[in-house]
Amino acid sequence: MKKTIAIVGAGINGVATAIWLQRDGHDVILIDRLDPGEGASHGNGGVLASCSVVPVTVPGLLRKAPKMLLDPRQPLFLKWGYLPKLAPWLMKYLAHGNTKDVRRIASALTGVIGDSLADHQALSAETGAERYLVPSDYLYLYPDRAAYEADAFGWGIRREMGFDWDELEGEDWRTYDPNFSDSIGFAARFGNHGTITDPGAYVKTLARHVESQGGKIVKAEVTGLVQEGGQVTGVRAGGETIACDAAVLALGAWSKGLADKLGLDVPLETERGYHLELWEPNIMPKAPVMVASGKFVATPMEGRIRLAGIVEFGGLEAAPSKAPFRLLRDNIRAAMPGLTWAREVEWMGHRPAPSDSIPVIGEVPGIRGAWLGFGHHHVGLTGGPKTGRLLAQMIGGHRPNIDVTPYSPSRFSKQAKSVPGQPGHLTKEPARE
Repeated sequence: MKKTIAIVGAGINGVATAIWLQRDGHDVILIDRLDPGEGASHGNGGVLASCSVVPVTVPGLLRKAPKMLLDPRQPLFLKWGYLPKLAPWLMKYLAHGNTKDVRRIASALTGVIGDSLADHQALSAETGAERYLVPSDYLYLYPDRAAYEADAFGWGIRREMGFDWDELEGEDWRTYDPNFSDSIGFAARFGNHGTITDPGAYVKTLARHVESQGGKIVKAEVTGLVQEGGQVTGVRAGGETIACDAAVLALGAWSKGLADKLGLDVPLETERGYHLELWEPNIMPKAPVMVASGKFVATPMEGRIRLAGIVEFGGLEAAPSKAPFRLLRDNIRAAMPGLTWAREVEWMGHRPAPSDSIPVIGEVPGIRGAWLGFGHHHVGLTGGPKTGRLLAQMIGGHRPNIDVTPYSPSRFSKQAKSVPGQPGHLTKEPARE
């Protein structure tokens, strides 16, 4: 049955959902306070990093984190005044730093990002956006084999999830890409990955395709959903109600407020992500790389190299810090000492981080037609197409080809502990304000 679906959030998750819903025969309305392809969908690292299934919360993180925060050369920053607000989320987050949870998280992430290149190829086909999609290798760079072997736990998890790679060392590595410092002597190379050469333009082009297929794009701030009898009937946006049969919330790091109104308590924080673009470089990496020592990515893009990978905790409101940009600049100079560039562009944005490191994808318990699609930490671009396809399949009444239980919003439901008249109780809302 044909439905009208309102999608709140015009980043990669929202736009991908819209395209797959249209292909299933539905009408769609994209609603965002920003233009499509802004925010994290513009500022990400640009790598379709299918192999990035190992969460940050590996065993030993709790021991290492304080030292990392105090070392300005480490890619982890904290605005210390934000720590009291961060602490409840942080305790839940760090509690997953054990082998059992890492395997569970990696398995869930593999279901969403494990075939990212193919997912993006299917999404972008005949939209005009496919021109930004480039199949590529993806490499993790280390000083030497010993440094690589020190990360054996993470590599073992990737192997368990079905990933394969080859190892480049010495002359083999130098022949592959001679532009890197002699201090980098070992690379683990994955095939069947990809690069988006202009992520913002890519998502904007996909959104224009949605519009060309009859979809509507509304620029407004959404304040809530309208329900009747436990069924979504509209979205409150810009002081008006937009009628719909179902709604998808895909607002990334800004999703928590609306999720709270739907009876959920999602422990969601923002990973403040930084990128530094180096325009008109004299040399380019052959493929996107993760320089393991600095935990940063260098991605060749149209006319520039984008450096990304810094994590800072400091909330949604604080201005960007200068130290992360300095660190990225210092790190690339150490990794590629022959690199020069004409100008720089700095960017800071917000990545949605649920405390269990697993995206929230599915229908809100107790409310028919209320769907969620957010919480991808640093792999939102990588997982956007699969997330959109899963949501479109479920909304259309089709059975997805993977088990979607790990992503279910029900794991954050407040219903069991709420009572009428108190926060978390789901009440009937009027059809109009």
